Amino acid sequence: MKKLLILSPYDGFSHGFWREGLADYLAGEFEIVECTLPPRFFSWRQRGNSLSFALKPALQQPFDLIVATSMTDLSGLRGLNRHLSSIPAIVYFHENQFAYPGNNTVGLLERQLTSIYTALSADLVFFNSEFNRSTFLLGAEKLLGRMPDEVPAGIATSIKGKSSIVPVALDIDPVKSYGLPGSRLKIVWNHRWEHDKGPGRLNAIVTELIRRKVDFELSLFGQQFSRHPPEFDEIVEMLHVNGNAGEIGFVESRAEYLAKLSAHDFVLSTADQEFQGLAIQEAMASGCIPVVPDALSYPEYIPVECRYSTVNEAVDVFLSQRTAKPISLDRYAWSTIGPDWIAALGEICPPQC
Repeated sequence: MKKLLILSPYDGFSHGFWREGLADYLAGEFEIVECTLPPRFFSWRQRGNSLSFALKPALQQPFDLIVATSMTDLSGLRGLNRHLSSIPAIVYFHENQFAYPGNNTVGLLERQLTSIYTALSADLVFFNSEFNRSTFLLGAEKLLGRMPDEVPAGIATSIKGKSSIVPVALDIDPVKSYGLPGSRLKIVWNHRWEHDKGPGRLNAIVTELIRRKVDFELSLFGQQFSRHPPEFDEIVEMLHVNGNAGEIGFVESRAEYLAKLSAHDFVLSTADQEFQGLAIQEAMASGCIPVVPDALSYPEYIPVECRYSTVNEAVDVFLSQRTAKPISLDRYAWSTIGPDWIAALGEICPPQC
């Protein structure tokens, strides 16, 4: 049985979810070794993971294949750990360093260049959405175009040629039957309490729902941090004052979380950054109708009647789609996506390798 190394140097929730799902799916096909680093000290982790990984005992053994997230400094790791230098590798992009909103520019150039080197070092490059791939390739081309000299031609084209769209697979079975909403709409917002998830837009939509006297209840299930944008506190207070508060707080138990999702009619996104949208997809698989920005990765799997460009349009979607049928996400199931992984790993390391 071939031995597969899975590297996840910033093993936060979404990366860990992907890694565990992939390892479970491939367990019968490969002997799997997983090596991770904690999701903290982002800049150091992104730039220093090759050093952190290189001498770990788990990596001092022979492997046949590598699957690494795009956070991995694969070119640096191959240089520091020579017996990894010629092992076929797939790099998986959950996100890219060219399409993040905000002004966190400290070390950005180094992160962007490292991600380009990592993509070039890989035999195959997987992205979780076309939005992710297109923004990475465009960003890489623009960045390299600004460099003063000695940039080889066709780098973005080379990466595109060995790339594919392979989403993170869902590990839940779609709900088979759904009830129609009651008179009070039950809405869930299930994202991290951070700036890139659009707290200002969420505040504006809640304000407009209240102004229009829509009978609704909003639950906020996202992961919270000790420091979060003040808009979230304002939203929670507004919901309580106006009698529109559902459940507020992160749900630790996954089984309980999925059960709570299925008790809602709509799932709302206000994100400024979303490369796939696992939170939205899990809610959709649980029976929720999505209400999402008409941007980012959402147009790849959510119909136009569920997307909005303005606050008023978002409220209109809630009112117009209350009797809509849930949207199928069968193409995001492991039964669909898993064979793509098996085929790709067989391509870069056939039985005789």
